[in-house]
Amino acid sequence: QLSGTLMLAVFTAVLGSFQYGYSLGVINAPQKIIETHYGRVLNVLPNESLLLNGTEAQELHPSVTMYWSLSVSIFSIGGMVSSFLVGWVADSLGRIKGMFAVNVLAVVGGLLMGLAKMGPAHILVIAGRAVMGFYCGLSSGLVPMYIGEIAPTAYRGALGTLHQLAIVTGILISQVIGLDFILGNDIMWPVLLGLSGAPSILQSVLLLICPESPRYLYIKLGKEEEAKKTLKRFKGEYDTTKDIAEMQKEKEEAMKESKVSLLQLIRSPSYRQPLFVALMLHLSQQFSGINAIFYYSTAIFTRAGVGQPVYATIGVGVINTIFTMVSVLIVDKAGRRNLFLIGLAGMCLCAIMMTVGLVLLSTYSWMSYVSMTAIFLFVSFFEIGPGPIPWFIVAELFSQGPRPAALALAGCCNWTTNFIIGMCFPYIEALCGSYVFIIFAIMLFGFAMFTYLRVPETKGKTFEEISSEFRRRRHAPPSGPKTATEMKFLGGSTDA
Repeated sequence: QLSGTLMLAVFTAVLGSFQYGYSLGVINAPQKIIETHYGRVLNVLPNESLLLNGTEAQELHPSVTMYWSLSVSIFSIGGMVSSFLVGWVADSLGRIKGMFAVNVLAVVGGLLMGLAKMGPAHILVIAGRAVMGFYCGLSSGLVPMYIGEIAPTAYRGALGTLHQLAIVTGILISQVIGLDFILGNDIMWPVLLGLSGAPSILQSVLLLICPESPRYLYIKLGKEEEAKKTLKRFKGEYDTTKDIAEMQKEKEEAMKESKVSLLQLIRSPSYRQPLFVALMLHLSQQFSGINAIFYYSTAIFTRAGVGQPVYATIGVGVINTIFTMVSVLIVDKAGRRNLFLIGLAGMCLCAIMMTVGLVLLSTYSWMSYVSMTAIFLFVSFFEIGPGPIPWFIVAELFSQGPRPAALALAGCCNWTTNFIIGMCFPYIEALCGSYVFIIFAIMLFGFAMFTYLRVPETKGKTFEEISSEFRRRRHAPPSGPKTATEMKFLGGSTDA
């Protein structure tokens, strides 16, 4: 049953996911305000030159564009580096102490940004975003790990998806309080950014009363009695024999399979195909152009001729949250591969639709509605498949031995491409203008074809079944009767 202790522990954990989402979205709404302040600090524009009656009065100075792009994208650099440290933190400190320790980073990052007006704002914001990214890289690994280990089997899928739901909720909340009459104005924007670290304070207090993962206690530390006590805290008074036996079996399986290093994972031919698929799924998530929407939607809506672009951005956050919940309901019924294909194909069509709307806006004023609709649909298709699926399908493609290395490499790939998009999109947009989303449309088409041809369906399959499918693809079919007989005799063993 879903006990109060279990729900408290899950809520406490996903506060870290909420901070991740807040940090992703908070930089969007106050873009023009912060750019103006950067210009003043750098002495490249007078006080009134950038904003005139709420509209852009002149082109940004190149140094302002550079520092702003770095403010957005440095967040991903921190996550990229720390994604390799998740396993070490989790195993060295445990899940609870690990989350507690990394909250120090969130507080430091929040303070740096909150005090931005007291020093060189561009340096303090960039430093704060880097530290916050480092925190989020660790948190985005620790949170799903803890929830997956404490969730009852019947609710593991539903509770696991709360990580993604908390992220999109954080994005939405950051957009709402980023409105100019709340915190997204020239006076309060440092407070808006500084609040990125606020949930960590609440989480730190609640972590003091949350139990450690029983799987960590039993499998990693060998503390059977403490594991039993923790199980009873989560589930109430009951016979823990079945759960302990299950963890014992998991421990034995883990001991049979040696841990695979990153270098072994990359070099081994047996892991090459699933690793290639895993990395391509993460590349397709980021190179779809979704973070161009999350980071720069206010500017894109302004370009599309939308009268109140900030409210349209909030609309994107609402759609994002709704369709994440839709994905939660249908992912185990429709299948991972099908939803991923539908999502990529839909996003490709929306990117073309968005381009048409932007190109023809000067000719037909109603094209602004076409562009806005395309952005809403773009986000909807993303959350149906390409958004949540890459994060958990990697664990389904690999067994216990190579799984930590595969998750670390996939996480690094995701954060790296996130950085590339965040850093380069303003320059690509300046170069391509209204045709910028054609680039994403071409890549989305390529990723959809790859998914159709190479990505297996993992719904309802065991790891051995998935692994066998990759082996069949890697090797040519047997040519002679003798080989066929041998394969039949060997069955699904490793030698086969």
